[in-house]
Amino acid sequence: MSADHLLVLEDVYSSYGKSTVLRGVSLTVDEGEVVSLLGRNGAGKTTTLRTIAGVMTPDSGTITFDGEDIASLQDFEISRRGISYVAEERAIFPDLTVEENLKMGQATGAEGIMSIPEVYDLLPRLEERKSLPASNLSGGEQQMLVIARALLNPTELLLLDEPTEGLAPQIVERIMEIIEHISDLGVPILLVEQNVQVPIRTADRCYILDKGEIVYEGTMDELAADEAVQQEHLGLGMAIE
Repeated sequence: MSADHLLVLEDVYSSYGKSTVLRGVSLTVDEGEVVSLLGRNGAGKTTTLRTIAGVMTPDSGTITFDGEDIASLQDFEISRRGISYVAEERAIFPDLTVEENLKMGQATGAEGIMSIPEVYDLLPRLEERKSLPASNLSGGEQQMLVIARALLNPTELLLLDEPTEGLAPQIVERIMEIIEHISDLGVPILLVEQNVQVPIRTADRCYILDKGEIVYEGTMDELAADEAVQQEHLGLGMAIE
């Protein structure tokens, strides 16, 4: 794989205890690119993001970010290098206000890709509720909050895990608009998403994982046109529009 890629995973194996989840995963993300990681539940998508973010240490293989091997680094060290991980769990500080949660995203003191006023311009609902405890937010508003907090960091790569899971259609639409806005800012994104319509609209390329192995790589247009791949690996059949 070319050293010109921003992120490179090469032959990565990763396990939970004695259970091997990732089996030789290789993928790349380039500057300014949105790449989607697709697959059925349990395929290893979240494990891939957790391994990149340093939440898990790979058993073997290499993970290179901006030319540096990061596979053995701790999660906080990887975060300092500009990889922001928005986990599926929507980890907020429920007893802090919305604005206090946002300020936690500025804890390092380094300039992020957006400021709090810019976040409020993008997400006026958060400004309306900035003085309320974060626990008062709806699920969609909490998702917007954790994404916004990542944008207040100096993010060179954004890892998004299931950002629309369990959200109403109108909120899914808003999350897609946010992803598109982040991409327009030039921030590369590695996106895990069960709702395939989200990457079809927002991503450039995709990989499909099946039982911890990459079984497909292509553009989103190529995937949309390949009903056989959709049916075999995603169980969709004609579901992509």
